[in-house]
Amino acid sequence: MFTGIIEEIGHMRRIHSQGQAMVLTIGAKKVLSDVHLGDSISVNGVCLTVIAFDSESFSVDVMPETYRKTNLRKLQTGTRVNLERAMAANGRFGGHIVQGHVDATATILSRIPEENAVVYRFEPENTHIFRYIIAGGSITIDGISLTVVDVNEREVAVSIIPHTLAQTVLNDKKAGDTINMECDVLGKYMERLLKFGPSDASDSSSPKPSKLTASFLADNGFM
Repeated sequence: MFTGIIEEIGHMRRIHSQGQAMVLTIGAKKVLSDVHLGDSISVNGVCLTVIAFDSESFSVDVMPETYRKTNLRKLQTGTRVNLERAMAANGRFGGHIVQGHVDATATILSRIPEENAVVYRFEPENTHIFRYIIAGGSITIDGISLTVVDVNEREVAVSIIPHTLAQTVLNDKKAGDTINMECDVLGKYMERLLKFGPSDASDSSSPKPSKLTASFLADNGFM
């Protein structure tokens, strides 16, 4: 699990591709301070497993499913990437619950300065994810924990402060570029749970309809 607080910007040293499989070697410093084989590191919001490392870089496998669902396939040698180690049990929870499981890629529609911030608008490739996005809620963009400032049937907008721009690769991107998007996991679990009723050990038949419905939650102030 991650929090969406980027620890450092790494850079792509080598990319070995074979069909839809890849091995990425990424130059880094901070995330290598306590790295071990098998550790999870978020690369532009994608949870990947360390398969090799030295004092200046680490390598990760990218399987076909990840290749198809994320923008990692568009990386080039020298490209900068956001890096975050998995959250330590005794660490501060500065962002929100981030799994590193990308829901969809999205295209940057615009990047507009507003006072001391920059507003980015994105168009996700899959419209089904809008059910998990609410104004004022959390979303992950290329591994960065951000707050949704606006959402409609087609677009999602976030507002970025100067510190976040300076510390992440979002500042490298412009209209037309793609990003990895992960929605808040709480909404996904809630949707899934609403489809099933209380379990009954004596009944192994199909799940019963749940009495916990969206209208019940709304009537009682939970939505």
